[in-house]
Amino acid sequence: MTTHKQHPLHSGFGMFSEPNDIMKGRSLNGKTAIVTGGYSGLGVETVRAIAKAGATVIVPARDMPRAHAALVDILGDIHVESMDLADLDSVYGFAESFANDHGRLDLLINNAGIMACPETRIGPNGWEQQFGVNHLGHFALTKALMPMLETTAQQKGSDVRVVALSSTGHKLSDIRWDDPHFRDGEYDKWQAYGQSKTANALFAMGLNKRLSAFGARAFSVHPGGIMTPLQRHLPREEMVALGWLNEDGEPSEAAAKMFKTPSQGAGTGLWAATHPQLADTGGLYCENCDVAQMDNPAEPVRYKNVMPYAVDPEAAERLWALSEEMIAAL
Repeated sequence: MTTHKQHPLHSGFGMFSEPNDIMKGRSLNGKTAIVTGGYSGLGVETVRAIAKAGATVIVPARDMPRAHAALVDILGDIHVESMDLADLDSVYGFAESFANDHGRLDLLINNAGIMACPETRIGPNGWEQQFGVNHLGHFALTKALMPMLETTAQQKGSDVRVVALSSTGHKLSDIRWDDPHFRDGEYDKWQAYGQSKTANALFAMGLNKRLSAFGARAFSVHPGGIMTPLQRHLPREEMVALGWLNEDGEPSEAAAKMFKTPSQGAGTGLWAATHPQLADTGGLYCENCDVAQMDNPAEPVRYKNVMPYAVDPEAAERLWALSEEMIAAL
C-alpha cells in the first residue's frame, strides 16, 4: 500500500459537498458498517447515506429509546444495539455480540464524541471523561473488532476502512503525556477536548499501520463546524463569546459562512470511508472532503489544516502503547 504525505489530493469536492454527491456511484450492498453516535447530529446523516447505499448499519447506543426514535424514519437495514463508550465492559460486550451475529465488518466509523464537558471521572481508574470516551472507548472497541476487520479485509473485493472523527479542536492541545487525565493542576475543558481530538488523529495513524498489512486502512477527519447536540455542554453566553452565536442566539455572520449543515458535516467522513480516491493510502487527517494541508506551528491557520504533532508517527506509536496500558490496567 502506498502512503501519501499529508497534503491535499484536490478531490473535486469541497467544504459544503453533500452526501448524495460524495456517494454517487458508491454501492455498499453486502457490506456491514458500525457507526458510533449514529443517532445524533451528523451521525444520523452518516447512517442515512451508507444505509441508502445498501450497507447493513449497526448503531451502538447508550440511549436505546432515543436512538430508535432518531432512526425510525430512515430507510435501510439499520440495527440499534446497546453500548456505552464510558464503560469498557459494555464495549467488550457489544464487540462480542457483534462478532457472534455478523460475518464481516467493512466500515467502522468512530463518530461518537463529547465536547467541553465539566470535569467528570469515569471507570474504576478515574479517567478524564473526554479522553476516556472520545479516545479510549473507541480504542478499546476497535481493538476488540480488529480480528473481524482483518478477516473481512482479506476477502476478495473488500475495501475495509476505519474512520475516526477528530476535529480542528486538536489545535487546542497536544497529548498531555505526563498527565493525560488532569490529575495534577487545574482542569481545562477545552484542553481536555483538544487532547482527545489529537488522540483521535494519532489513533487513526497507528491503526492504519496495523491494518495496512491486511489491505485495510484508517483515516481521521475533521467534519467542520456544525451546530449539533455536541454543543450541549456550552452555555449560550460562551457560544456568543466564541463568535458562534450573536446576542439574539442566532448563528453569527461569521458562523453562518463557516458552519455546515449536519448532512454537509457528514461529507468528509463518508468520503474517507468510501471514496476510491483514497484506495491506495491511509493514516491521513482529512477535512472538507480532501486530505488536509499540514499546518505551520509558527503561524497556525485557525479552523483548518492539521498540526504536525497530530500526524506524527512516533507520537502515534507512543499513544498506542499508552492506551494499551490504560485499558489493560482495568
